[in-house]
Amino acid sequence: MLHGILLIALFACAAFYIGEIQVLRDLSISPMIIGIVLGMIYANSLRNNLPSTWVPGIVFCSKKILRLGIILYGFRLTLNDIAAVGIAGISVDILVVTITILGGVLIGRVLKMDPETALLTSVGSGICGAAAVLGAESTIQTKPYKTAVAVATVVIFGTIAMFLYPVAYRTGTLDLEPQQMGIFAGSTLHEVAHAVGAGNAMGEEVSNVAVIVKMIRVMLLVPVLLILALWVAGKRKKSGEGGKGGKISVPWFAIGFLLVICFNSLSLLPVAVVDGINYFDTFLLTMAMAALGAETNFEKFKKAGAKPFILAFILFIWLLFGGYLMAKYLVPLFM
Repeated sequence: MLHGILLIALFACAAFYIGEIQVLRDLSISPMIIGIVLGMIYANSLRNNLPSTWVPGIVFCSKKILRLGIILYGFRLTLNDIAAVGIAGISVDILVVTITILGGVLIGRVLKMDPETALLTSVGSGICGAAAVLGAESTIQTKPYKTAVAVATVVIFGTIAMFLYPVAYRTGTLDLEPQQMGIFAGSTLHEVAHAVGAGNAMGEEVSNVAVIVKMIRVMLLVPVLLILALWVAGKRKKSGEGGKGGKISVPWFAIGFLLVICFNSLSLLPVAVVDGINYFDTFLLTMAMAALGAETNFEKFKKAGAKPFILAFILFIWLLFGGYLMAKYLVPLFM
């Protein structure tokens, strides 16, 4: 198993190195995204030459290391982040996450999509991109290629939004005050990196609010994963799969994620230590993404078809216009 882990660690190191290229840094392309691309390239080229004894190491990275990475992700947040944006930011976040996930699942049914792919795509669009997709994947235990498809949709439309928002704001197309724009950006952009990149392009006043609102949205991953666990348990009970009798599989990594947030709120660790943990956490998540990519063959993308991207596009349009309307008319009610 160690050989498989070291192989994935090598991919993660390569992803960090490639991520230092200035063009990719300007585009806010994270090592996690590069990692899954490298893994997919490997899966569709040299994977057949991989010794079977290495496979357990890859699976270990895509499951166990993934969950550890999500737990440590909590060091990026504090409970004070909630108070910083007030009821307005929290309310918009809750509405966006709820409507996006439920609406995405319903639209997936209309499109006759695979339910798990529709759910992963909706969770990724609604909460925090790739990290949310990975968390949901660990909870519902779906096939790796479905995760890769969902992550791909997040990358494509999140990147488009990251460039679109600053241009629309600077040109006055989005007629919003800085705080409103920050709440709009933080509550609708897919990845944390997208919120950071777009926020920086719109000025510090917008950026600070956008990042905080985005991180509160990340915290909503915990209740969403708990609800998913209950849903999976109910589904198994109804179908009688594996004789599990609907036993709830508690996503303990989600609980750990919340506990780490609470601990981080106490500010017991030096900033340098927290920064080091966050860097290490990004490396772990990059390993997990590379492992998922290594389990994804392009033939499976063909199997998924165009529907996941159609769903992601519909959700992108909803986030753009629905988020704008909430920022424009709902936020002032709390100010």
